Amino acid sequence: MRGARLPSGHGRRVGHRSVQGARRRRTAPDRDVAVTGPAPVPDRVREFLSRDHGHYIDGHWQRSSDAAMLESLNPATGRHLASIARGTVADVDDAVRAARRALTLPAWRELTPLARGELLHRLAELVDQYADELALIESLDNGKPMSVARAVDVGTTSKLFRYFAGWPSKFEGSTIPLSPRNNLEILNYTVHEPVGVVGAIVPWNFPVSMATWKLAPALAMGNTVVLKPAEDTSLSTLRLAELIGEAGFPPGVVNVVTGTGSVVGAAIAEHPDVDKVAFTGSTEVGRMITRAALGNMKRVSLELGGKSPHIALPDADPVEVAAAAAEGIFFNQGQTCTAGSRLYVHNDIYDDVMNALIDRARNIRVGPGTDPQTQMGPLVSSRQLATVSSYIDSGVEDGAVVVAGGGRPVDLPAGNVDGYFLEPTVLVETTHRMRVVREEIFGPVLVAMRWNDLDELVEMANDSPYGLAAGIWTGDLRAAHRIAGAIQAGTVWINCYNLTDPASPFGGFKQSGWGREMGRAVLEQYTETKSVWVNIT
Repeated sequence: MRGARLPSGHGRRVGHRSVQGARRRRTAPDRDVAVTGPAPVPDRVREFLSRDHGHYIDGHWQRSSDAAMLESLNPATGRHLASIARGTVADVDDAVRAARRALTLPAWRELTPLARGELLHRLAELVDQYADELALIESLDNGKPMSVARAVDVGTTSKLFRYFAGWPSKFEGSTIPLSPRNNLEILNYTVHEPVGVVGAIVPWNFPVSMATWKLAPALAMGNTVVLKPAEDTSLSTLRLAELIGEAGFPPGVVNVVTGTGSVVGAAIAEHPDVDKVAFTGSTEVGRMITRAALGNMKRVSLELGGKSPHIALPDADPVEVAAAAAEGIFFNQGQTCTAGSRLYVHNDIYDDVMNALIDRARNIRVGPGTDPQTQMGPLVSSRQLATVSSYIDSGVEDGAVVVAGGGRPVDLPAGNVDGYFLEPTVLVETTHRMRVVREEIFGPVLVAMRWNDLDELVEMANDSPYGLAAGIWTGDLRAAHRIAGAIQAGTVWINCYNLTDPASPFGGFKQSGWGREMGRAVLEQYTETKSVWVNIT
């Protein structure tokens, strides 16, 4: 909404802007968003996209049992990008049988820990070799800027495979000292064994790296996998499957079945011969998977939704906070489970932070991910665009004020008018009674609130069914540690945000999930611990 400014109880002016003039309805966009032309697609990628992609099962590519296909759309244009197989229950059965068979064959079962690590290293090298190609496929299929796809999605993928390549020879059992009983001399030791066939179901926001979050630790521990990528963004995972075959993994160790969650995802979760399900996605679907897994009491790990608080204390630098808040919510189009979607700023610096943040939001370049100038791409689908837009409307109806964005960019080039673009959006005058504050939006929409009392701040930060992440900005590390200790979240960043590393565990409290990804902690999710007692009297 052009001309809207931050409301303030003090009637302050910052620079030339009145902080009293915001209205409660969205009208014209805040700015004319330039969307320039995409970079050309290399012949190798064009050929990949032109195929009718099947499932990767038992080391081979095959069509769905009923030959049905799904259309993958380019989010920047809304047009056809590629065709992928629409999986069936029979396809999942085939994949699970292949995974179960591979689990018992010497080619995988008798592979030494060092040899398993070497396979993962080889796969990491192939990911690096084809990094630009993978990043372009990811950008075209998901919509995100190429720079993000290259540095984050693909860069994280090779790092994860390398990190977990070191674990097969180092994840040790232990000998346990026992108290004597009946004059027996007992040796008691533990060993870690693969949990078995893992069903991995991953989301569309970071397609190839989320697949790797499951694949790398599962394979490092000697499991076999049936992987379902998101139906909207399967292409980079299918390309990764080709590299898995090229790296030399035995047939059946990794299987990829594409299709809908209601069919393929449900079949994996319910399958009696799947030993564990690892899922990343919404809390609602996580509940469905948990119920389905009860059939054979399969193990379940869940990385679910978030509504993460991003907190600024009164001594924080307003410009630094504004930059961090913008990056925390607008990175990856806000389609990030850890997005700092609730901003709490101390009243002393609120106006300065918000005016700087509004300027940043209005000057983010929105466009197709393949344009090198793009800073924020389209949302992943028309469905997601409609969902996020409805949340903005809901906030306005509840009394929130749009001070940046809120609508679709104007003056899009002809090739992008049907793309799923949305402006970076900031809402103020929000309260915890509003849906936009309480529910995960999963889009570039920030809700901002003032605070004065530290105890009330912690109460507000924890007033959520989620507990995935939080961020704190201050030079007062004593206060930062106090807040970090009080906040119910699996990850707390102090004077940084959205950092991850393969060595650091990641996961949530409350309805943000069960278990942890990455680090040593995730290996427990993919192994069974066996206790062996030996009478050596």
